[in-house]
Amino acid sequence: MEIESGSYQNAKKESWRTVLTLAYQSLGVVYGDLSISPLYVYKSTFAEDIHHSESNEEIFGVLSFIFWTITLVPLLKYVFIVLRADDNGEGGTFALYSLLCRHARVNSLPSCQLADEQLIEYKTDSIGSSSMPQSGFAASLKSTLEKHGVLQKILLVLALIGTCMVIGDGVLTPAISVFSAVSGVELSMSKEHHKYIELPAACVILIGLFALQHYGTHRVGFLFAPVILLWLMCISAIGVYNIFHWNPHVYQALSPYYMYKFLKKTQSRGWMSLGGILLCITGSEAMFADLGHFSQLSIKIAFTSLVYPSLILAYMGQAAYLSQHHIIESEYNIGFYVSVPEKLRWPVLVIAILAAVVGSQAIITGTFSIIKQCSALGCFPKVKIVHTSSKIHGQIYIPEINWILMVLCLAVTIGFRDTKRLGNASGLAVITVMLVTTCLMSLVIVLCWHKSVIFAIAFVVFFGTIESLYFSASLIKFLEGAWVPIALAFCFLLAMCTWHYGTLKRYEYDVQNKVSVNWLLSLGQTLGIARVRGLGLIHTELVSGVPAIFSHFVTNLPAFHQVLVFLCVKSVPVPHVRPQERFLVGRIGPKEFRIYRCIVRFGYRDVHKDDFEFEGDLVCSIAEFIRTEAATAATAAETNGEDDDRMSVVGTCSTYMQGIEDHYESDIDDPDKPGTSEIRSPKPKKKSKSKVKKRVRFVVPETPKIEKETRQELMELTEAREGGVAYIMGNAYMKAKPGSGLLKRLAINIGYEFLRRNTRGPRNMLTSPHASTLEVGMIYNV
Repeated sequence: MEIESGSYQNAKKESWRTVLTLAYQSLGVVYGDLSISPLYVYKSTFAEDIHHSESNEEIFGVLSFIFWTITLVPLLKYVFIVLRADDNGEGGTFALYSLLCRHARVNSLPSCQLADEQLIEYKTDSIGSSSMPQSGFAASLKSTLEKHGVLQKILLVLALIGTCMVIGDGVLTPAISVFSAVSGVELSMSKEHHKYIELPAACVILIGLFALQHYGTHRVGFLFAPVILLWLMCISAIGVYNIFHWNPHVYQALSPYYMYKFLKKTQSRGWMSLGGILLCITGSEAMFADLGHFSQLSIKIAFTSLVYPSLILAYMGQAAYLSQHHIIESEYNIGFYVSVPEKLRWPVLVIAILAAVVGSQAIITGTFSIIKQCSALGCFPKVKIVHTSSKIHGQIYIPEINWILMVLCLAVTIGFRDTKRLGNASGLAVITVMLVTTCLMSLVIVLCWHKSVIFAIAFVVFFGTIESLYFSASLIKFLEGAWVPIALAFCFLLAMCTWHYGTLKRYEYDVQNKVSVNWLLSLGQTLGIARVRGLGLIHTELVSGVPAIFSHFVTNLPAFHQVLVFLCVKSVPVPHVRPQERFLVGRIGPKEFRIYRCIVRFGYRDVHKDDFEFEGDLVCSIAEFIRTEAATAATAAETNGEDDDRMSVVGTCSTYMQGIEDHYESDIDDPDKPGTSEIRSPKPKKKSKSKVKKRVRFVVPETPKIEKETRQELMELTEAREGGVAYIMGNAYMKAKPGSGLLKRLAINIGYEFLRRNTRGPRNMLTSPHASTLEVGMIYNV
């Protein structure tokens, strides 16, 4: 299956009805985490550092901080500024990094080509254009980034830190959300009893949440938006009731003056309590990270018209209730449920648990998505990616990551057992991601939007100061839970940097040891070996030259297929590659050699096809290349050198307006039309369709001069496909060279090799059939 981006881009340009529908749907996917924050903000804030007094200065000061934090960060920063920095409709930390990679020619992928810069999405930006003239500072900044590899590595590590904290948030958010929701039972039973119910119930819900991930959220996704909508209406209605019933003048606390009074009275204790207030904006990053699922306008409408006012009313209602209730009977009376009318507590408890599950589901899906992006850009080991829906964009499931998240989530839930330390841990993860976004956005403003450096400095100073204040307040709680996201991020960052370093070293070895095309051509038409019937696909990371595994193979086994294809499947720093630009196809040597190079390009959000469809599209692309080459007489000057300059862009079968048709027909012999040749390949066996074959038809132009040789070449491709397709993969064992430093030996011999052995290999990445795959082992001394 392959989900293309076109339908989503078109959806963003449709009517207001479509926009409002997307805004409604975004409630369940984007705002689940942010909407459930009232469950634990006040409880975390008043957990230890400050206490609720009869003067109400603390509660009103906290309310003022919450109001202005939500207004300045999610509303001003994300809704009005950051959402505009999309990467062709995609958002998130890696979208910003991808933008910078393209505009400053900074790329973590070693296999980049000039041809990649001709991709439509590579050149398309929502704000600004790379062709616009740059200011003197922007030009010098771009030149500095391009010249200094150290700065490029720092930029990559910064993006990876944000990514690792998102993964840490994927561990902590389900824990604190579900635990806080379940804590509502504490008001219905004694403290001695509720602790025996609270923790087991939270663990059971978390286990069920992660165990059901492989079914995909599309099966219950239609319930997500109604649940969050019901939750927002519930907390806003309760908030309005509490405001009018307990303290109608609570709105005065929205003045910034109350923040001053709060800090003046509480001083350092008030500063330390900001780590709890910070939780009111947890989930804000999802507005940007999930941008690819919806549109800017729909996300803005949902937040400004519903989410923002509902959250403000909820926090005001809790403050109004607490301002009239100063007798603290127990440590949990500051929580959310105490402000809920007693008759509504059980219904609200059920809705809160459902909302917590929805909010947790959104961050888990987001974690899967960002790990897929990292893997595509060579910064994360290859993992199994299961697409749970062929229609819903971004619905994926990664088994290994899912179970790791579940174990870690249960560990922190059982280990902490309270909202206070879970809040400290979650807050640090959230604010770190926001700081990374602020830093990357300042570069985007200058390099991509071509704005004055003054705007970038103002952006960093204003939002960076606010976020640094919260970051320092969270970091001071290091021993009280904040060490968890740091430890998780360090472990994931170490694995990602090790994998990226090993991947670069492996590619460098491939480049240094590749075989010259001239050597290959000097062997003659038969390559000095027996050419047998069939189609051989030699998988390689190289975009030019002949990989060492091929010479290693033919040296030890002097036989190969009649048609050879050097296949390179690579990712490019754009979210999607359009179907008509998917393949780059070229020829190596004269026509008689029947050797081709095919480069398949995927964006970091693209879905890879399964082996049967991919194989069909690959053969189609080669056939279309042969047909168009003959039609345009592109082979008039054949050379024996490198073939990169002669690569042609070829789309998938569905993009051909003429020439090649890819469809299923019943197994009935129809008369062949003049000027056509056919390839038949067996379709996967299905009980309901036992007599259906896949027919790929190549239409050859009726030109007598080229018809005979082109038809002959197409027929040989047909025969090779019918003879079977073999996938030849390189399985490299990496070892550090003798005399290498200690860190390099640890990174390559232990770190990288451990990750390589315990993750997916190239065969799994390409989804090639097991029976048709041959792995060629080699030792790389890097």
